[in-house]
Amino acid sequence: MSLFQVYPLYDIEPVKGLGEYLWDKNGVQYLDLYGGHAVISIGHTHPHYLKKITEQINKIGFYSNSIHIGSQEKLAERLSKISGCEEYNLFLCNSGAEANENALKLASFANGRKKIIAFKGAFHGRTSLAVACTDNPSIIAPINENENIVFLPLNDLQALENEMNEEVCAVIIEGIQGVGGIQLANFEFLRKIKELCTRFGAYMIADSVQCGYGRTGNFFYHDLSGIKADIYTMAKGMGNGFPIAGILISPVFKAKNGMLGTTFGGNHLACEAALAVLDVIEQENLIENAENLGNWLMQELKTLPHVKEIRGKGLMIGIELDFPIATLRDKLIYEHKMFTGNSSNKNTLRLLPALNIAKSSLVQFLEVLRNELKNYKA
Repeated sequence: MSLFQVYPLYDIEPVKGLGEYLWDKNGVQYLDLYGGHAVISIGHTHPHYLKKITEQINKIGFYSNSIHIGSQEKLAERLSKISGCEEYNLFLCNSGAEANENALKLASFANGRKKIIAFKGAFHGRTSLAVACTDNPSIIAPINENENIVFLPLNDLQALENEMNEEVCAVIIEGIQGVGGIQLANFEFLRKIKELCTRFGAYMIADSVQCGYGRTGNFFYHDLSGIKADIYTMAKGMGNGFPIAGILISPVFKAKNGMLGTTFGGNHLACEAALAVLDVIEQENLIENAENLGNWLMQELKTLPHVKEIRGKGLMIGIELDFPIATLRDKLIYEHKMFTGNSSNKNTLRLLPALNIAKSSLVQFLEVLRNELKNYKA
């Protein structure tokens, strides 16, 4: 049997990781500036993380949500404090797509409506409703097509005003579009979404799957605008590689048995992984570190040749060049042994390193990138 090949693969097989470094099966070391799509938030094989999940697997790894799981309540308590969402409730699941799916479903349960506003360039996942809210027709199967989804230009206040009415169920928005090329929702726009949702009885869903969990120098990027969303979705960096996701739910929503559900979500091992991540984020001041390193790195990147624009916040950075980055990205990984990311914007290189990456590693990357751009010939 062969694998169903749906991923374009680099001919590299990492077998070991430590901090911001990976080693392949041949012993070659790589600098990881991408973290597997922003998943590795506290570095590979962090000792505290390994200790906590090892202790847990030696006790119990899994049982279903039909029984009491104390670590779920511990995780909810920790999240309430670090996120500033003390009055919210937590529902745990497995992936960003599943988190967004449940958020949209919950909003529709609450107001009985169907119409969803999403934004051009959005990526919300690959499950049925999440992919329908994703602005990429090539990954939407005919069965996923949904006439209730409307895509508006990001940051277009007038288009938003024109589309909002009493039929809208929810507005779902990434604070910073990751796959879309590190495009930032501006604060005025986020505030207007919240205002209009409140006015028309709709709900604001803050997709924080990639731009959340401290990556931007704030636990949730959306909150920098001074508003609180009705639902926040989380995944990626939440478990540092262990599959876990969740939604933080405003107290305006009332739970009832059976309205949401999951088999694996919030299992013992997943919760312990998530708790270990929060331990490290707090103990090592990683949210502040992300802000400080990100501010410094973006200023340095702006001095490089061929740079058209630097976008981002904290350690979620897009480097838009005046040429397509595919060949450069190949050179970075094969010649310089550095993992970086791409996006739907073919000229944008994406950086999503661990929040505790050393400044010296970023200096190393800057030197390599500067030399490559200095010597670039079209």
